[in-house]
Amino acid sequence: MEYSIQSLSKMAGVSTRTLRYYDEIGILKPARISSSGYRIYSEKEVDLLQQILFYKELGMELKVIKEILSSPSFDVLEALYSHKEGLLKKRAQIDLLIQNVENTIDSKEGGKKMANKDKFNGFKKELIDKNEKKYGKEIREKYGDKTVDDSNKKLMNMDEEKFDEFKKLEADIIEVLKLAMDTGNPRGELAMKACELHKKWLGYTWNFYSKEAHRNLGEMYVCDERFKKYYDDNREGMAEFLRDALIEFTK
Repeated sequence: MEYSIQSLSKMAGVSTRTLRYYDEIGILKPARISSSGYRIYSEKEVDLLQQILFYKELGMELKVIKEILSSPSFDVLEALYSHKEGLLKKRAQIDLLIQNVENTIDSKEGGKKMANKDKFNGFKKELIDKNEKKYGKEIREKYGDKTVDDSNKKLMNMDEEKFDEFKKLEADIIEVLKLAMDTGNPRGELAMKACELHKKWLGYTWNFYSKEAHRNLGEMYVCDERFKKYYDDNREGMAEFLRDALIEFTK
């Protein structure tokens, strides 16, 4: 069965403009172009569009999706199982947020008082899930499942005040790092202040601290492109600057 761009657009719930863009970037090209110049899609492209939308729903960028789908090792069935797992996690996240809202409503209407730390469970779970998706494999391989699970548990048990402090400290680290980078000295006073803040930030989720682990984390920020991007998106070279500062800080 074949579909015009309008019929595929209607069936999939995406705009024709989106389908044209997918054609332009080479992620979803039509099966053929009709004699009248219209894009025609076959069953193969329908299945491919489904995969694209699955991956987009899980938060992946089109560039990454294109690399996955064009890989010779791409397996549709394996991908579907992976999508199912990801969507189940997302559903659990939404269910937790819904439960959170319902509990808050009950509390406001005079029902059972809600503990402050429980008001943020959905948001903390979302943060954990994002970190697991981006960095979970590397962190678990390096520090072990128990260490990571204990860290996640510590985050989930934070009350409102601690969680706010945790998020604010994360932003403060970036701002102090920017000031430290202005000096050009990763061993200077401001750089050491950033490292001290970073150590304090780790304390919100780590059940242990060692200079070696802190130093190794700095190396990971440079070696792993995802960690590097987090810092370098704030300022080019920030990941390496923090790594160099941590080497001095953990001597």
